[in-house]
Amino acid sequence: MLTKAQWQFCLDEMELMFPDAHCELVHENPFELLVATLLSAQCTDVLVNKVTKSLFQKYHKPEDYLAVPIEELQNDIRSIGLYRNKAKNIQALSKQLIELYDGVVLADRDLLTAFPGVGRKTANVVVSVAFGIPAIAVDTHVERVSKRLGLCRWKDSVLQVEQILMKKTPMELWSKAHHQLIFFGRYHCKAQNPQCPQCPLLSICREGKKRMSKIV
Repeated sequence: MLTKAQWQFCLDEMELMFPDAHCELVHENPFELLVATLLSAQCTDVLVNKVTKSLFQKYHKPEDYLAVPIEELQNDIRSIGLYRNKAKNIQALSKQLIELYDGVVLADRDLLTAFPGVGRKTANVVVSVAFGIPAIAVDTHVERVSKRLGLCRWKDSVLQVEQILMKKTPMELWSKAHHQLIFFGRYHCKAQNPQCPQCPLLSICREGKKRMSKIV
């Protein structure tokens, strides 16, 4: 397990590598971010942005998603994985959002996770990006990087990874570290062919040292 000092070294290096890391889901308001993040589950941000470019021109508020048959919404997002279930969840959360909060997305993670299709990761993204509330959203990149580095154990759950990250990362850096971890995992420590030989974290990376030891 990495010490707090070693983890701070990782954060410092990722800051040098990706000083401008940010949410790459294109949106103009908290509701659009909520929909985009829901669509991004098991899907790339690049594909989501292609779909939402036209989607957000057609649908502007929760009422708009309820004004069309579910089949029409499914067709609008058909190129995204799990589109049937995601369309169902978008309409369901839009209905609840109108009934409970007058169609306004609130800056409350617990309230957000009560919506259909909205898990802890999605809620953390929304409160962090849309409202500036410190949070760490653990997606596939964040989880992979954290476990490869040895910050946590391979068997740790997503929630445990989040808790360890929050414990070892200064709160004021949570949101920035979240984006830098994503960029690091998306563009450097990739699922396939991670850039271990050029990695500034190799000297303390559990997985990286193991991989390099196998190279003859």
